[in-house]
Amino acid sequence: MQIQSFKVFSDLAETSSFSKAAEINGITQSAVSQQVRAIEKRFHVKLIERGRKNFSLTPEGRAFLEASREILGTLEGLGSQISQLQNMVAGELRIATIFSIGLHELPPYLKIFRRDFPDVDVRVEYKRSSEVYTAVLEGRADLGLVAYPSARRGIRATTFWKDRLVLICSPAHPLAGRRRLSLSNLNGEKFIAFEPDLPTRREIDRMLRSAGVKVKLALEFDNIETVKRAVEVENGLSIVPETAVRSEVASGSLQAIEFDGADVWRPLGALTRRSARVSPALREFLDLLENTEIDGFGATPRPRTSAGGQ
Repeated sequence: MQIQSFKVFSDLAETSSFSKAAEINGITQSAVSQQVRAIEKRFHVKLIERGRKNFSLTPEGRAFLEASREILGTLEGLGSQISQLQNMVAGELRIATIFSIGLHELPPYLKIFRRDFPDVDVRVEYKRSSEVYTAVLEGRADLGLVAYPSARRGIRATTFWKDRLVLICSPAHPLAGRRRLSLSNLNGEKFIAFEPDLPTRREIDRMLRSAGVKVKLALEFDNIETVKRAVEVENGLSIVPETAVRSEVASGSLQAIEFDGADVWRPLGALTRRSARVSPALREFLDLLENTEIDGFGATPRPRTSAGGQ
């Protein structure tokens, strides 16, 4: 028996008219009669006293009407509950991120999101860039955060921020004290780099090649924290996101120098799986990334007032 049968019978009982019940449900009068007969045949009862002028329900018909109303009411309530669940920002949100974003750009967003949506259990995993793509594609992460995002088969990528790249050195380095310099100033200098397979490293290599600059590669690391420590210890140079060295610059352990006349922005992107359902929690977090930006100290996101990060 279909749910529509309960609705048709209820409308028939309330209107006492086969034609009106048919009109309400968008079916023919014959279809109404057929559905009533099918119910009577299934339960082996008579539901309607069929007369030429009067329409009335049998006792069994009144019982079936009461049951029909209960079923339809339950169904309507269930629909409301499901709708509420679909819009409820709760449950688990799994984020896979590269170390630099997870340690520096992500925390302010997490602070706001956890404050606004305390019923969401946000879980963050730190991975290499290639591993973030894999985690999202395989459904082990709802959201991936990477630098230099690229759309791939089965993955949607959007840029939510652009971070300035700066040169860093120790206060004892000969270049310390410069406010701005060009890429050519790095020629022949001792350089601490990211590992070759990381997107930021590939972009930095491209920048240096385009400027005709050759550095003396000293060390390679897979995360930004180790790169910063190596620059301090080895008295070398490196190019890193500005947000990642604000605390060191503030404490005086490192100096950050901007590049003159060079387009040195590192785009940060959000990855989601194309075939996956966007949960309310994921939708709200993506909206937060899209519509807020990190302030000058990376402390708290604020509403965008311009082309963020450019």
